[in-house]
Amino acid sequence: MSTTTEPETTRPFDAEVGRLLDLVVHSLYSEREIFLRELVANAADAIDRRRFLALSDESLALPEDAAIRISIDKGARTITITDDGIGMTAEDLASHLGTIARSGTRAFAETLSQAKEADRPSLIGQFGVGFYSAFMVADEVEVISRRAGAEAAHRWVSDGRGGYRIRPATRETAGSDVILHVKSDADEYLEPVRLETILRKWADHISVPIQLERDGKFLAANEGTALWRKRKSDISEADYAEFYRHLGHMFDEPWATIHWTAEGALEFSALLFIPGHAPFAVTEDDRESHVRLHVRRMFITDDARLLPGWLRFVAGVVDTEDLPLNVSREMLQATPILARIRKALVNRVLTELKTRAKDEDAYRPFIEQFGAVLKEGIYDDNDHRADIASLARFRSTANDALTSLDAYVARMKPEQTDIYYLTGEDAERLKTSPQLEGLRAKGFEVLLLADQIDFFWPERLATYADKKLVHAGAARDIFSPAETSDALAVLAKSLQAALGDQVSEVRASSRLTDSPAALAAGGAQADLALQRLMRRAGRPSFAPKPALDINPSHRLIEALVPRAEAGEDMTDWAALLLDLARIQDGEAPVDPARFARLVAAKLGE
Repeated sequence: MSTTTEPETTRPFDAEVGRLLDLVVHSLYSEREIFLRELVANAADAIDRRRFLALSDESLALPEDAAIRISIDKGARTITITDDGIGMTAEDLASHLGTIARSGTRAFAETLSQAKEADRPSLIGQFGVGFYSAFMVADEVEVISRRAGAEAAHRWVSDGRGGYRIRPATRETAGSDVILHVKSDADEYLEPVRLETILRKWADHISVPIQLERDGKFLAANEGTALWRKRKSDISEADYAEFYRHLGHMFDEPWATIHWTAEGALEFSALLFIPGHAPFAVTEDDRESHVRLHVRRMFITDDARLLPGWLRFVAGVVDTEDLPLNVSREMLQATPILARIRKALVNRVLTELKTRAKDEDAYRPFIEQFGAVLKEGIYDDNDHRADIASLARFRSTANDALTSLDAYVARMKPEQTDIYYLTGEDAERLKTSPQLEGLRAKGFEVLLLADQIDFFWPERLATYADKKLVHAGAARDIFSPAETSDALAVLAKSLQAALGDQVSEVRASSRLTDSPAALAAGGAQADLALQRLMRRAGRPSFAPKPALDINPSHRLIEALVPRAEAGEDMTDWAALLLDLARIQDGEAPVDPARFARLVAAKLGE
C-alpha cells in the first residue's frame, strides 16, 4: 500500500489550458464518444512505456495480467479506466495534466475555434490534448497514479474550469486510474454495451488487452491483433483506417497505406500510412520520425528514427525478429540491421510516391499537405536528392497548375539552357516581381518558390536533368548589356551619390522591361528575399548592400537623364526610386511619411 502525508495543493491551469478545455468540450460535442478512445490510447501508451523501461530495469516489470480495465458504477455515476502502466508522480501529474508545453497550443485554440464543424474532430488528436476530451462527458475527473518504482501515489482532481488539486492517495500497485464523474446528459456512457461498441470501433487493434466489466466480470473487449502481421488479403480498408486512427489519434482517412513483409536475409513487417491531412506537429519543432519499432510484436520505442525527417509525416509500425527484446538506445543507433531497415523503408515510400505521382490530380492533395516537408529532403538527403526533386511540385509563371521539374524541362525554350526560379514568401506576389520582367519577355518560365525551405535546397540540388538551377536575380548573362550614353552615366552617378551607402551601385540594366528600377543583390548573392528572412530571424547578414538597377527605356528614367545632365539635385528622385524598388520587392519604405510626401510632390510637378 502506498500513502504519504503531503498536504493537498491547489493550482491554476496553465494559461492556455482553460481556453482549450472550453473549446474541446463545446466544439467537439458531436463526437463525445472519442473520450474513450483517447483515454484508452493513453493507457496503452503508459503500458508500452513501462514494458520498454522494464527491458533495462527488471524492477519495473509488468504484472503477467497487465491490461486496461474499464468499469462502470451507475449508482455513483462513474466510469473508471485502470491501467498497469508506468504511472505518474505528483510532478508528472502537474506537468502532463495541468499544462500543455507545446508551441502549437495557441495555434490549436485558434484553429479549433475557426474550423468547420466537420473538420474539428481530427484536430484533437493532432495536438495531443486527448486527455481533456474526458470533460466532454464528465463534470469532474480524478486521476489516481503511482509511478512504477515509487512508493507514493497521488490523486489529481479537476472540474475542468479554474484549476486542479493534487493530494496524496493510496494505490496498491503502479499504474493509473482515471475516474470520470459522468454528466447528467451523458447517461448513454454508463451502459456497458455502449462502451463495448465504442471500443470495438476505435480500439480493436490496440495490442494491450482491454477488459470491460460486465455483471461483475472483466471480459475481453478487443481482439488485440497485431494488424501488421496479418495477410493483406485478410484486412479490409476499414480495418486499416481504424488502426491508422488509433495510431495517430486521427479522424481522417489515410491518403496511402503501405503494408508489406520483407523476407530473406532481413525480415520485418511494416505497416505505414501517409495521412490525408497534415498533423500540426509536422510543422513544429519536432523534425524526427516517430514510426513505432516493435520487436516480435512488443513495442520498443517510437524514437528509433526509422524514417528521415523529410518523411516525418509518415505514421506506422515496423516489427522485426532480428533485434533482441532488450535492445538499447545505443544499439538502435549503431546496429546495421536498423540501418538496412531504414533504407528499405525509404525506398518503399519513394516507390509508392512515384507510383501515385503519375496521376497529378490524385497526387495534388499530398503535395498540398506535405510538399514543403518533402522538399526538405532535397536539402538534407544526398542519396535520394534527385528522386525527391522529381516528386516535388512547384508554382510557376507558366500557369496556375503545379508543375514538376520534368514538366518544366519539357517546356523549356530551344534557346533556354537553365532552370530559373524566384524565391519569396508569397507566390502570388512573386508573379509581379520586377525580377521576372526580362525572363518573361524572353518567354522563359520561372518557378515561384514560396516555402521557407525553398530558400535553401536549389543550391544543394544545383542541377536537374543536366540543367543548372539559376535564381532569377542572377540571370544577367542572358541579357545584352544595356546601352549607356554619357548622359545616362551621369544620371547613374548622381543617383549613386544621393543614395550613398544605401546601395552598392546604381547601374543600367536591360533585364527590366516595365519597371523604372529594381533592387538586385550585390556581389555573388542573388537572393534578397533570403537576406530579409535572415534579418527577421535575428541572424546577422554579411551580404553586400543591394544594387539598384535602372531601366534606360522607361519614360521616367528617360525624363530624369536631361535633368541630371543639367545638374539638378537628384536626392528626392533617388529616394523615390529606391523606395519604389523596395515596395516592388516586398519591403516597406524606410520612411513611409517621406515617401508619401515625395510621391505627392512629384505628381504635382
